[in-house]
Amino acid sequence: EGLQSEGGFGEGMGGGLAAALRDGDRAGLAAAMEEAAAEAGLSEIAVFTQVNLYTRRVLERMGLDALEREVARLGDTAQGDALRRRRDWLRGQVRSFAQQNLRLFAEGEAERHRERRLAATRLSAINPRDKERMRVLVRAMARRLAAQYGRKRWRSRRGQLDARRTLRRNMGWGGVPFLPVWKRRRVEKPRLVVLCDVSGSVAAVAEFLLLFLHSLNEALSGLRSFAFSGDLVEVGPILERQPIERAVPEIMDLAGFGSSNYGRSLAAFEAGFARTLDRRTTVIVLGDGRGNRTDPRVDVLARIAERSKQVIWLNPEVRTVWGTGDSDMLRYAPHCRVAATCATLGQLERVVAGLLRDGA
Repeated sequence: EGLQSEGGFGEGMGGGLAAALRDGDRAGLAAAMEEAAAEAGLSEIAVFTQVNLYTRRVLERMGLDALEREVARLGDTAQGDALRRRRDWLRGQVRSFAQQNLRLFAEGEAERHRERRLAATRLSAINPRDKERMRVLVRAMARRLAAQYGRKRWRSRRGQLDARRTLRRNMGWGGVPFLPVWKRRRVEKPRLVVLCDVSGSVAAVAEFLLLFLHSLNEALSGLRSFAFSGDLVEVGPILERQPIERAVPEIMDLAGFGSSNYGRSLAAFEAGFARTLDRRTTVIVLGDGRGNRTDPRVDVLARIAERSKQVIWLNPEVRTVWGTGDSDMLRYAPHCRVAATCATLGQLERVVAGLLRDGA
């Protein structure tokens, strides 16, 4: 039965509920329901079996007991019948409100569960229907890291006293160093060079790493990206001039899906770009280290490691298969500061977060 809005609660929530129903005070009833829902903790509803419980709690806080007494007093009169119908209508409204809150909780919880599942899923096994959602997660993760580490940061050097600043701070104490000031050093934004294997076996993983690093640009003072399978191609300009959705297919057309040749690609990087490396540069290699039994040119990786601050190798394969078949990982690993399995988005975030936190 429809209710027309006329007036509001004039007698408080308990005594005024029957009057509000008689008067068709939709606005007053809605406000009372919101207030009672907050008092009853309706936002904590988590399972369907709690709908009836919370419906009862909300109604009680709206003044159900006083309403029931009024219904009983009126008995089988026309007024009593009308008030019973409006009580039942109110009960349905409160129940619908409880169900709506449950849906909101369930949708939010389902979305959080889906995000946790995707972050833990191997990048190479992401279902095509989840790829767009995965891209959203990658961008959000990159923005979170960029916001956390992109600003200027300072690190205290505990144990090294800053004598000049200590004396200035303690002038009020006659120069007695009650309040020591420690020296600080600025944590520099890392300079990063990324070498991505985009051969068929790791193409899916490379796509997400390129997206992740592309989104991290604001946190990095220098980012140069290269892709390779057999030949090495610098892909930074491609990533900068167009959206990642179009950039990745172009990169794959240029360098992707072939048979990987790590030795030739490392040699090409050394010949063309080794002069750009310095002691602030971190080199990240993404790949499985499987060069199809070609010369791995471990000597080149050793020289790259000497010129740069560090080499970090992220391998989508588990450690137990490193060195098996045509894998050269056990030969490359001694020249890497970090050689780690990086098969999921969660693992990728931990590695890059550590890189930014330490100033690479």
